[in-house]
Amino acid sequence: MTFGDVGLITGDVQLYTSASCLILSTEVLRSMLYNGSDVIRVIFDEVHYINDAERGVVWEEVLIMLPEHVNIILLSATVPNNVEFADWIGRIKKKKLYVISTTTRPLPLEHYPYTGDGQKTQNQFFLLPEPSRPRGEAHAAAVPSHVLHDPEPPPR
Repeated sequence: MTFGDVGLITGDVQLYTSASCLILSTEVLRSMLYNGSDVIRVIFDEVHYINDAERGVVWEEVLIMLPEHVNIILLSATVPNNVEFADWIGRIKKKKLYVISTTTRPLPLEHYPYTGDGQKTQNQFFLLPEPSRPRGEAHAAAVPSHVLHDPEPPPR
C-alpha cells in the first residue's frame, strides 16, 4: 500500500492533519476514538510503553476502545511476555493474533555519543563499537519462532 499523503499529529506538532495516513501519538489516537473518529487500521510502534507507569493506561485504553473492524499490528523489540500479551489482546478483541518473534536482532542498534554543538564537535560522529555479527547473517537468522492461536499463517 502506498500513501500519497502522510500527516503527523502529536501533542506538539500538527502537519497535514487531513492526510489519508496519519502518524499519531497514542494520546491523540485516544482522543480521536473518544470523539468517534473513523479508524481502519493501527500500527503501534514501541508497544512496550504499555508497561510505562505514566502512559501505559493510555495504551490499554486505546487497545480496548478500538472498534472490532480495526486491524492492528503491534511492534516492539522489548516485550518480555509477548505470548501472554498477545493472548490478552486476542481475548479482548476476539481475534486471532499471530506472534512473530526472534531472539536475533535483524539490524543492529548503533550508538553514537553526543559530542555537543560547539564549532569543534558539531559535525563529528563516533560510532561506539559493539561485538556483533554482520547484518546479512543476523538478518538470515531472524525467522518466526511461533504462531499463537492458529497453526496456519495469516492470508496474504
